[in-house]
Order: sequence, then C-alpha cells, then structure tokens
Amino acid sequence: MSQEYEVRGGVFTGTVVSTKMQKSATVRWEHTQEIPKYERKERRNTKISVHVPEDMEIEEGDTVKVGETRPISKTKSHVIMEKVEEKGEE
Repeated sequence: MSQEYEVRGGVFTGTVVSTKMQKSATVRWEHTQEIPKYERKERRNTKISVHVPEDMEIEEGDTVKVGETRPISKTKSHVIMEKVEEKGEE
C-alpha cells in the first residue's frame, strides 16, 4: 500500500544519523541561534524522526531534504522528500 504525504509546513536539509527503524530514520538539522546578551551566535542541532518512502534507499551520513506533513505516528510528522547528497560525496 503506497501512500503519498502532502508537505504542508517547513522544509529543511539535514543529515541522516540513524536508519535502524523500519520505514523511519533519524535526521539531524544544524542551525544557529542568536544570543542577544553576548551579541554572538551559537550552533545548535535538532534531531527528529522522519518517514522514509518505500522507493527510497538512504544510509547514515546522507544529506536529505525533509518536509513537514500531517502526523504520521506519535513521533513522526516529517517525510524525506529527496536525497541531496550521498555519504561520500563532497
């Protein structure tokens, strides 16, 4: 049974950290946060669980484009849209 998930929120690029779950992966998204008190920026990261479509093959270390969707499960509300870069490419 193939399902399409409509992207209806934010889109970002992240790195695949784990692919141990069935039909899911963990993606790490790095961003910067401004600290007004010290007039500096701080690097932060967010790890989220994402849905992997059946026709897509991903591995740890791949860079992927992720889009926000309706809630798929308790922890998943994002889906991988496309693979941007392979693990070894730079």
